[in-house]
Amino acid sequence: MGQNIFVPREVDATEPRVAASPETVKRLVGLGFSVVVEKDAGAASRILDGDYVGAGATIGKAGDAAKADVVLKVRRPSESELKTYKPGTIVLAAMDPYGHESSVAAMARAGVSAFCMEFMPRITRAQSMDILSSQANLAGYQAVIDAAAEYDRALPMMMTAAGTVPAAKVFVMGAGVAGLQAIATARRLGAIVTATDVRPAAKEQVASLGAKFIAVEDEEFKAAETAGGYAKEMSKEYQAKQAALIAEHIAKQDIVITTALIPGRPAPRLVSSAMVAAMKAGSVIVDLAVERGGNVEGAVPGQVVSSENGVKIVGHLNVPGRVSASASLLYAKNLYAFLETMVDKEAKTVVLNPEEELVKATLLTHGGKIVHPAFASVEVEEEAPAEQAAEAKPKKRSTSKAKGDA
Repeated sequence: MGQNIFVPREVDATEPRVAASPETVKRLVGLGFSVVVEKDAGAASRILDGDYVGAGATIGKAGDAAKADVVLKVRRPSESELKTYKPGTIVLAAMDPYGHESSVAAMARAGVSAFCMEFMPRITRAQSMDILSSQANLAGYQAVIDAAAEYDRALPMMMTAAGTVPAAKVFVMGAGVAGLQAIATARRLGAIVTATDVRPAAKEQVASLGAKFIAVEDEEFKAAETAGGYAKEMSKEYQAKQAALIAEHIAKQDIVITTALIPGRPAPRLVSSAMVAAMKAGSVIVDLAVERGGNVEGAVPGQVVSSENGVKIVGHLNVPGRVSASASLLYAKNLYAFLETMVDKEAKTVVLNPEEELVKATLLTHGGKIVHPAFASVEVEEEAPAEQAAEAKPKKRSTSKAKGDA
């Protein structure tokens, strides 16, 4: 067999997803790899150990990571996990590096080649590798399901002999992948849906799903989209005009779902406490950006809270993980699609070319250094030998000159 691939059970107790499916294991084995999956790694995603064995994997334990050439994970490896990896191990995961620079440095110290899957370029050939899109799609869907559960009323209009149930009014803020799926799901459930976004291209997408677009459409709005397809931050003047329009609109809504994120920055505040106070009692707000500081004032990470006027604010963490049986299958395909691009089919090994476009965009650490330009200023501390640790401070080595190094 070729190189060893290890799929661990996630050490974070709040993470039910897994980084490989029976389908991707079968494909990896077909490429010549030996695949070891930690016992019960897929249990929380309804994938049994027997399913992996049937696909050609071996069931192992956490310590088997020490023999792995490639580790496939959902979340960034912890420092305790890194201690079991051999130098040179290739690690693919959602690294969540912004604000966790010390963890990035720890991966460099461990000598692993860490790939940040969130940095995958949004280009045509990388669509099948885009974890942000695959997971946001499910988050948008689940946001509507969570909102409907908290709303405790019917979403579609129902005309019955006993009277008419009015359709719920749903407002989606941010029409990216998650927002568009939220619009589509709410429409399927029969709600009256409106949406807003700072990107002009979103207007047509929103309309195509049968929702009405709400925005201040001035000159700044028409120019507001970055080359990477992400929303960019708007001026204070535009934000004030938009906030006034949104405040008036939100007061009439039954359900609001916020999805706005700007890569590498805290989530923009979209819904103020005054806007929440203007909503009707029994209304629901779902904040999909709560893990990055939240779009909604008063949202609490991991909790459903009620405002003074009886509005429920939903702040569930890891929303894709709430539909993990689906999320894991898509995530596993994303990782496989990327890893396959680095496989030498004849030698049955992963060949890492730091100059290849997708590798260059996603490689965080390699050869004991932090190599991604976005983290070039982060210092990697050299760990002192145990006998010196008590009396000597660790030396520091700056990687600022080595951002293109590999």
